[in-house]
Amino acid sequence: MPAPSIIDILRHIAREEPLQGTVREFRGLTREHLGQLIEEAAQRLAGAPPAAAPPLVSPPEKAESPRAEPAAASEPHPRLRVYSDGAARGNPGPAGAGAVLMDPTGNVVARLGRFLGTQTNNSAEYMGLLLGLKHAQSLGAREVDVYADSELLIRQLGGRYQVKSATLKPLYEEARKLLKGFTKVKLHHVPRAQNAEADEMSNRAIDERM
Repeated sequence: MPAPSIIDILRHIAREEPLQGTVREFRGLTREHLGQLIEEAAQRLAGAPPAAAPPLVSPPEKAESPRAEPAAASEPHPRLRVYSDGAARGNPGPAGAGAVLMDPTGNVVARLGRFLGTQTNNSAEYMGLLLGLKHAQSLGAREVDVYADSELLIRQLGGRYQVKSATLKPLYEEARKLLKGFTKVKLHHVPRAQNAEADEMSNRAIDERM
């Protein structure tokens, strides 16, 4: 078998390596954008014109705003599915919020992640929802179907459980305010397996300090 060329090696790294250390070192880079940059370098070595790199999404408000990974063209989305999750390693411990937005046909519109520092799992769950709802609002959604594997969150928002925690109360109130901004809302408690993509984003937010 012939020895691989530097171009072959670079393309393998771009496709297969997680590159978590590099993503942590260079804040603002997503794994996908980093892979595209490596592929671009390989194309330059091969003498081919580089493919257009996907844009980095600039934080809309401040430095700690969530990182968004759009998966579709920017266009109005009047109805969206919002899958949200939160993860905390230690409860409380290093925590991340995650959300994945889909259109009614199941196409992913955006993947979102935000590192939260030290939080409890329940706080992270709420922050994942806030993350998704704010992004849905920014995309022009008027109707949302909310999916979460936190029974506590769904039942509190649905009025079946009271919110007794002083820490969760302001997060609950913010979520209720955002939900009232939509013309139609449905809340769904789903098994963790059906919320895997949002779970992945919440854990990536911790690993990559998104």
